[in-house]
Amino acid sequence: MSQRQAVVLLSGGLDSTTVLAMALAQGFTCNCLSFQYGQRQAVELERARAISGGYGVERHLVLRIDLDAIGGSALTDAIAVPKDRSLDSSDATIPVTYVPGRNILFLAHALSWAEVIGAADIFLGINAVDYSGYPDCRPEFLAAFAQMAQVGTRAGVTGTRFHFHAPLMFMSKKEIIETGVKLGVDYSLTHSCYDPIGSLACGRCDSCRLRLRGFAEAGLEDPVAYAGG
Repeated sequence: MSQRQAVVLLSGGLDSTTVLAMALAQGFTCNCLSFQYGQRQAVELERARAISGGYGVERHLVLRIDLDAIGGSALTDAIAVPKDRSLDSSDATIPVTYVPGRNILFLAHALSWAEVIGAADIFLGINAVDYSGYPDCRPEFLAAFAQMAQVGTRAGVTGTRFHFHAPLMFMSKKEIIETGVKLGVDYSLTHSCYDPIGSLACGRCDSCRLRLRGFAEAGLEDPVAYAGG
């Protein structure tokens, strides 16, 4: 067994599942971390559990953070999820699906667990190309967090050099999907929709539309079921 321990943030979505496959392919022993953060639907956590079980990861930890008590996002509060929004990357508007502080909190928990299990590597699926305008998905954010990790942890100040891996950062959704397919990722197990209708993806939210465009550009059919599809 590899002794290269890594913490992998796993949401159950397309991107994080691809990142998990990439980390495993690099020989890391993966410890997956997921969150029940008060999101309005729990489908993604069900998928994350299925995915981690299928990959036979070392451990899968699910933590609770009550971001729904804070609100301020269409994913955690009684705010409508935008549909049929322009995917033009020149649109600088941050949508209401942004969850305040989410990636800061997720990475803080990942860093804490990494210290405990002796891992110096943390993987996450943030992306600065095909994304919805979230400020915590940019390289500037990750660089700032990495600097903080070195000076704010016992491991960091006593010699551990933390590595934050965001291998999808500059990849298009098409490239991400093509990479995952080469690694044997079963995308039928993943969930991306912000506002599912029962077990069906809506097909109209930002996340669904980015996903559908990526599969179309890759010349592939998305294996998940969509409402009205």
